[in-house]
Amino acid sequence: MTSTRLPASLDQTLRRLWTLSSFTYSLRVFLALGSVMALCWQLGDMSKLTPLFLGIIASALAETDDSWKGRLQALLVTLICFTVAALAVELTFSHPWWFVVGLAVSTFGMTMLGAVNQRYATIATATLILAIYTMISIEQRGGVSMGELWHEPLLLVLGAAWYGVISVVWCVFFSRHPIKLSIAKVFRELGVYLQLKATLFEPLRGMDVEGQRLALAQQNRRVVEALNQAKEMIFRRLEHQNGRAKLNRYLRLYFIAQDIHERASSSHTPYGELAETFFHHDILFRVQRLLNQQGQACKALSKALLLNRPFDHSQSAQALEDLHASLDHLRAQQRSEWLGLLRSLNALADNLATLEARLASAYNPDALAEDEDNSLYDRSPNGWRDIAERIHQHLTLSSPIFRHALRLSVTLTVGYGVLHWIHPTQGYWILLTSVFVCRPNFGATQRFLRQRIQGTILGLVAGWALITLFPAESMQALIAVVAGVAFFATRARRYTLATAFITLMVLCCFNQVGDGFGLIWPRLFDTLIGAAIAGLAVMLVLPDWQGRNLHQQAAFTLTNSAAYLREIVAQYAQGKRDDLAYRLARRNAHNADAALAALLGNILQEPGHFRRDVDIGLRFLVHSHTLLNYLSALGAHRGETRLDQTQDKQLLECVESVAAALETLAAQLTERHPIELDDSQWEVEANTQDTLAEEAPEDAKRLLQIQLALICRQLGPLSKTSGKLVAGAGP
Repeated sequence: MTSTRLPASLDQTLRRLWTLSSFTYSLRVFLALGSVMALCWQLGDMSKLTPLFLGIIASALAETDDSWKGRLQALLVTLICFTVAALAVELTFSHPWWFVVGLAVSTFGMTMLGAVNQRYATIATATLILAIYTMISIEQRGGVSMGELWHEPLLLVLGAAWYGVISVVWCVFFSRHPIKLSIAKVFRELGVYLQLKATLFEPLRGMDVEGQRLALAQQNRRVVEALNQAKEMIFRRLEHQNGRAKLNRYLRLYFIAQDIHERASSSHTPYGELAETFFHHDILFRVQRLLNQQGQACKALSKALLLNRPFDHSQSAQALEDLHASLDHLRAQQRSEWLGLLRSLNALADNLATLEARLASAYNPDALAEDEDNSLYDRSPNGWRDIAERIHQHLTLSSPIFRHALRLSVTLTVGYGVLHWIHPTQGYWILLTSVFVCRPNFGATQRFLRQRIQGTILGLVAGWALITLFPAESMQALIAVVAGVAFFATRARRYTLATAFITLMVLCCFNQVGDGFGLIWPRLFDTLIGAAIAGLAVMLVLPDWQGRNLHQQAAFTLTNSAAYLREIVAQYAQGKRDDLAYRLARRNAHNADAALAALLGNILQEPGHFRRDVDIGLRFLVHSHTLLNYLSALGAHRGETRLDQTQDKQLLECVESVAAALETLAAQLTERHPIELDDSQWEVEANTQDTLAEEAPEDAKRLLQIQLALICRQLGPLSKTSGKLVAGAGP
């Protein structure tokens, strides 16, 4: 017999589809929806279709990444929450006052679970959505029947359980596939970061370095988010299994990515000075080409991981050789005025050479040393007491989670009141729209509001056309399944399309048991009302204008940078070791930098009055990210020299003074006190470090002092922008 193989083009297409996280997610949804549709069609009872579909959707929305054991535990918790929510709606639906009190209290409580962690927040949100699905189903059948009180909740929970079973079984067989996708995403984002970094070495005079640094800070946020996601995925699987041998490959790739990130984000000298000095030489072009090729190598590694293909980084290896040859040529000229910058270029070349070696090690991460500290920091709650403490910490008006919980409760209560005031047909879509649209900040709410309305209109038009063109119930059933799958395939990145697809699915499902055409105008009307209520709520009910938090996030960034600096210098004194304490300090510094970039992105979407400080904030981000770049360079060169408490006392005192100054500046920002930082003092200190660097007996010690001088010179711009933030901070 001859083995049958797929055509090459089809095989390639399937392999690429398998590398998309949305594809596997959508495939699970397709299996759940398709099987339920087939069952209802076989039984000839399409009345059960809508609640089963809604249960599947709610369960899919509650899904979080985990090992199969963790996912099974989460599924059991989800089903319990769904059962309680559905029964509570059934019992109180005919008693409006009890219902509205329960709606407000449960909405507040479930939203506050977001203070625990993202897993709890996801399950709580899905539970709230299922409760509204229960209301829609009750309204569709004309009210609550005490004799069939259990019927609707049972169908909703059965649908949710069926998807949960598919999800758990899927995870048993493909538990590590999401990690592979996540690690690949990390290297892809690192590739983009390196190629953006390459633009800083464009041999041009008068280049907009500040604008390019801002773009780097924004891309750094994406890298940090990808690293955090990969870390959580790996940790969730490690905590639910005894042996970690099968995960060691991905764990080492994660640590390689962390090291590459630190080296990629390093800065060794002001770029404008390099461009001015070496304008007529090819050294900057060589650095730029190497960074660009290393960025392409990171992207190639990402694809190699996804497609199980060989990884080739020969182009970046050749670019590294060319850089060393160019450096040798410059050194051979022995020009004294180049001496300081050549030392920085040597350090840069060494850093990029190590980065290249780390890239090469990613080809076979299993060959790395076993004696490294591979522990990961556990951010998940440790027992019920920890859960209670986390929630208690957020029971204050200053907490964004508390404000959002209260705002969402008011939104749904007002929506319920409007529903009873005007008695619209299918009025509970008002509440569902408000839940999906009302977000923790103004910018996100406005964006989802606009996309929800656009998507609903698009979905209703498409639904009207398709129901008209294909009146056969079997065809409409197929369209419903396809639309449901498309919703999950697009909801992460194209919410307008996702809304259109879910609207189309609802129309086709309701048309199986009633008049889908009669749902078109109520759905549009209710969507507009729900969106309007959510839009007003985010502006009027404890509005969380992001600009008011700018000074606090800026302070948080400086505090973490100070902690990172102390941890780096401790490693210079005690010896290089990538232990948990060091990696945690580095990750906290980058997380704070990414949070500041995200905050500024949200401010840019707010009304003009509330983004009056955004220009100052963007300049602060440039300076704070530049500081982080200089710190990363210090971290990248750990292990090349050792500091002695006696011989290097002056240097260590300078480090402690810088860290203390950063903490003082952070405290003044937090309390909105006038900024008191002597710029001239730090310029003198920077000059002192430059002088000591010229007298240093070894290159590694010289590099440390040069980087300290760069850090000292960054304190002046940071203090000036901090002073402007304090002066411009709103009440």
